[in-house]
Amino acid sequence: MASLANLPISLLDLASVPTGMDIPATLQRLQRYAQRADELGFKRFWLAEHHNMEGIASSATAVLIGQLAAHTHNIRIGSGGIMLPNHPPLVVAEQFGTLDALYPGRIDLGLGRAPGTDPITSRALRRDDMRAERFPEEIAELQALLGPEQTNKRVKAYPGANSQVEMFLLGSSLFSAQLAAERGLPYAFAGHFAPRLAQQALELYRTHFQPSSSLTEPYAILCLPLILAEDDAQARYLATSSQQRVLALMQGQPLYLPPPVDNMDEHWSVMQQAQVQDFLALSVVGGPVSARSKLESLLAQMPVDELMFTNDIYDEQLRLHALDLAAELVSE
Repeated sequence: MASLANLPISLLDLASVPTGMDIPATLQRLQRYAQRADELGFKRFWLAEHHNMEGIASSATAVLIGQLAAHTHNIRIGSGGIMLPNHPPLVVAEQFGTLDALYPGRIDLGLGRAPGTDPITSRALRRDDMRAERFPEEIAELQALLGPEQTNKRVKAYPGANSQVEMFLLGSSLFSAQLAAERGLPYAFAGHFAPRLAQQALELYRTHFQPSSSLTEPYAILCLPLILAEDDAQARYLATSSQQRVLALMQGQPLYLPPPVDNMDEHWSVMQQAQVQDFLALSVVGGPVSARSKLESLLAQMPVDELMFTNDIYDEQLRLHALDLAAELVSE
């Protein structure tokens, strides 16, 4: 059984735009958030790639990674993830090879095969729908481009070859778990929006893991929503922001992060409540005592090597304080 004490903890962020805030202010807030995580000893800070989603400002993922790496010191900065079918592997290798040259040993490359957008925007990205089917081959191509330089190859990633970029496969189903196991790569499961398959995917990954030149033992990260506050009542109140945003996602509305509300029953039907709660089934909401108990129970069911959290709290100071409380959970 994994222990919460001294377990590495990390963060996933979408550069969510709070209601009433513009994008420049949001990105400044994002930078302060990453800096606090760096000061507190969080292991990683990942940004997710999304396109044409009003309220989500992480579309130029590699650009944001460079900005945050420039304003932090120790924390690893990376993608959670780059949606590989949207990009030629050579371009990804050059971008992340450049980031690695600027911030050696601090850049992670998490890769997914979903579009991160809607079908119309996929076409605007010149995305070939069949490329998702070639995901395993493109992973191999990207590994070759970022790996030891091969003098006989005519196409090389420069920068990129001989880099220290750490590659992860991301998943919300069993496909990427199987592929990560076969390739001997670290694996991160998206429990923050696909909770039902988390345990099965993580078990499949560990059972079928094959050692590789980059990883001799399986390494699994579980991402889940965490709303941490001074007490349970405050945490439940703050959690209504993420509940409202999931509801907006299901209704096809903009995804700004709204302020919390006193009563969600005024905003959703019984059926919508059930759908939102199913989406957030792995969400941990509470004060330090409750959160610790919930996380320890989760680790007993799904032992992982690292926990990664989303932290959708509207108020910036309470959001930063939640990082303080999370760091205390694993230091005790």
